[in-house]
Amino acid sequence: MKRTHNNGALRITDVGTSVVLKGWVAKKRDLGGLVFIDLRDRYGITQLAFSPDSPLYKETLAIKSEYVLEVQGTVIERSSKNKQIPTGDIEVDVQAMTVLNTAKLPPLLIQDETDALEETRLKYRYLDLRRPVLQNNFLIRHQAAQAVREFLNNEDFIEFETPILTKSTPEGARDYLVPSRINKGEFFALPQSPQIFKQLLMVAGFEKYYQIAKCFRDEDLRSDRQPEFTQIDIETSFLSQEEILDVSERMIKHVMKTVKGVTFRDPFPRMTYAEAMDTYGSDKPDTRFDMRLIDITDLAARTTFGVFTDNIKNGGIVKGITVKNGANLYSRKGIDKLTDFVKKLRAKGLAFVKFTDGALAGSIVKFFDDQQQAELINLAQLEDGDLFLIVSDQKAVVLQSLGQLRKHIAKEQNLYDDDHYDFLWVVDWPMFEYRAEQQRYFSLHHPFTMVQDADIPKLDSAPADALAYCYDLVVQGQELGGGSIRIHRTDIQNKVFDILGISKDEQQQKFGFLLDALQYGTPPHGGIAFGFDRLIMLLAKTDNIRDVVAFPKTNSAQCLLTEAPGPVADEQLAELAIKTIK
Repeated sequence: MKRTHNNGALRITDVGTSVVLKGWVAKKRDLGGLVFIDLRDRYGITQLAFSPDSPLYKETLAIKSEYVLEVQGTVIERSSKNKQIPTGDIEVDVQAMTVLNTAKLPPLLIQDETDALEETRLKYRYLDLRRPVLQNNFLIRHQAAQAVREFLNNEDFIEFETPILTKSTPEGARDYLVPSRINKGEFFALPQSPQIFKQLLMVAGFEKYYQIAKCFRDEDLRSDRQPEFTQIDIETSFLSQEEILDVSERMIKHVMKTVKGVTFRDPFPRMTYAEAMDTYGSDKPDTRFDMRLIDITDLAARTTFGVFTDNIKNGGIVKGITVKNGANLYSRKGIDKLTDFVKKLRAKGLAFVKFTDGALAGSIVKFFDDQQQAELINLAQLEDGDLFLIVSDQKAVVLQSLGQLRKHIAKEQNLYDDDHYDFLWVVDWPMFEYRAEQQRYFSLHHPFTMVQDADIPKLDSAPADALAYCYDLVVQGQELGGGSIRIHRTDIQNKVFDILGISKDEQQQKFGFLLDALQYGTPPHGGIAFGFDRLIMLLAKTDNIRDVVAFPKTNSAQCLLTEAPGPVADEQLAELAIKTIK
C-alpha cells in the first residue's frame, strides 16, 4: 500500500481519515490487553492503538522494538493526550498490519537520551542515526547547506569542485598521502583546503567561486575536529576586504534566519587582533560575558612585591581579571584549583585579592600602600564581594593563561547564554609571528596573505610590524571562519617567501604552478572559508562535532563502523611498491 501520511503529520483535524503509515516500532505498551505502539519515522511519532477484541491483537504480541511496520487504519481522538509531541491529540485505530521486517534487539536505546557509550554508538552508527535528536541535526545540516547555496547563487557565485588528489604543500598540518600505482614512489596528497585551486580559478577569470568542500588534515583530534571536515569555501576577484566581509556577513545572517529564525539588525561588531589579544587573551574572544583582562603593569612596578617587579624588569607584564562576587564564590581551596589550572598553561602562579567590606584582603595586599590599593580598586573596578586574579609573567603566557582562565570561570559559573550569538569580526592581523625557538618568521595565516598597502615598506624594514588584509569571524569563543586578501603580485609573493625562509628552489618545487600563474595578469582577489561542521554545531547546540558528521572518526582517527584504517593485502602493497615497517 502507498503511504498516505508520515508519522509527524496527523492532527486533530484528521480524525475520521483513513490512513496508511509506515515506520519503525519506537515503543510498545501492553496495558492489560490494550496495546499501544509508537510508530517512528524521520518526521515524528504516531501512536497506534489495538483493542483487546482487535483481530490483530495476537499479532502485536510478537512485535518488538525496531520492527518495520506498515499499517492501515482510521485516525481517532486520543482519550489521554500527549502534549509533548505534535501528533499527541490523535492515534490510529489499526485495521490492517504488515510486518515489513523484524529486528534483533538493538545494542543501544534508540531515543534522544540513550545510555550507550560513544564507542557503541559509533560502531552501530546506522542505529544511532535513527535517534530523533541526531536526525534533527542532519536536517539542520541540509537546511544550512541549501541556504548557503541559495544565497551565493543569488549573489552570482559559481559552484566548483576542485581536485581531491593533489600535491603535498606546507599548510600547517600533516597531509594525508595517497601512493600512486602508475608513478611508483610518488604520492598524491588529500587537500587540506582548496586554497591554491581557488586562487587559480581567479587567475582563470571566474571572479566569484564557492564550494562546500571536503578537506583533510592528519592532526590530533578533539571534540570540534575531524580528520576529514567540510568548509564553505569562497573566493572573489576585484572585491576589497570590506566587500568580502559584507557578503560573508550577509550569508551567515541568511543562514541564521533560514535555519534558526534568528534575525540580526545591526552589523557584526569588529575588533582588531591586538585589541582581542590584549583585552580577552585570545584571537577568538568569547564576548558573551565581560571579565576583560586589565593591565596593572605600571601599578605593579611601583609596589614592593618582588614577584611583580622582577618580572617587569625582565620584560614581563602583569594583568588580571575581575570575577564579580568571586570572593564569595571561591574559597582559598577554590583559588588553589584555579592556580593549578593556569600552571598547566605555563604560568608560574596566580596572585589574588578580595574586596570585602570596603577593603582589600589577600597575602599580596601588604606590598601595596594605601594609594596603590585605591588605584587597584579603581583599575579593576572592584565592588564589594569581588575577586581580582592576577598573573605576572611574559606577555604570551599572561595572555594565554588569563584568556583561558576567564573562559574556565565563565563555564564553571554559568556566566553566558548559549542562545546568545556573539558574532564578531577580528581584523588587522599581523602578517608574521617570530618564533624565537626556531629563530625565524612564520605566517600567522598562510603565505599567500596580502600585506596592507600602507605596510608594504615594512616587509623590508620591520616584518613583525606589518599588518595583513586578514579577517576571522568568531562566535561563542570559536573561530567560525577566516580569510584574507591574497597576494596577486609576484614581487610581493617572492618577498614574503624570502621572509619565511622558503628558498627559491623550494618555492618553485612546492608552488611553481601558482607562481607561474601570477605572471599572467592575476587580478586582485581574496576570499574566506567557514567551518561548515562548526556552523552546524552552533545551530544544533552541540559541542561535539561527531553529532553533526554522519559517519565520524574517533579521537584516534578510526571508523569503528567500517574498522578503518585497516591492513591491506601484500599484493596491493606490491603494486604500489610499498613495504611496511612493523
